[in-house]
Amino acid sequence: MAIDARLADRVRGAIPDGRDVREVAMFGGLAFMVDGAMAACVSTGGGALLVRVPPARDAEYLAVAGARRAEMGEGRSMGEGWIAVDDDGVAADGDLHFWIGAALEYDAGSSRRRPRR
Repeated sequence: MAIDARLADRVRGAIPDGRDVREVAMFGGLAFMVDGAMAACVSTGGGALLVRVPPARDAEYLAVAGARRAEMGEGRSMGEGWIAVDDDGVAADGDLHFWIGAALEYDAGSSRRRPRR
């Protein structure tokens, strides 16, 4: 199954200017690495978008329409802070910006930093 090129373009447009962004094949999709950390991944299946959110806000984000716990294979939860968002959950630009903001919030609050390459 091919990556959703239209959604990938929309994700590119939703990431604020001035951020260091790389695109990497990951999780069976196209991951957007922002400032050295994975922020979002456009999937080829199992949810339109995979995002990493602050674990402290995991339950809040899971309550948003179209969101569910991300899985790495059927029945294998990726754990707290990993959320898959279905197509309807990112259909509107405002919804996509919401999820990209959530992912960037995780990165901003993360104590881990990877060296830039």
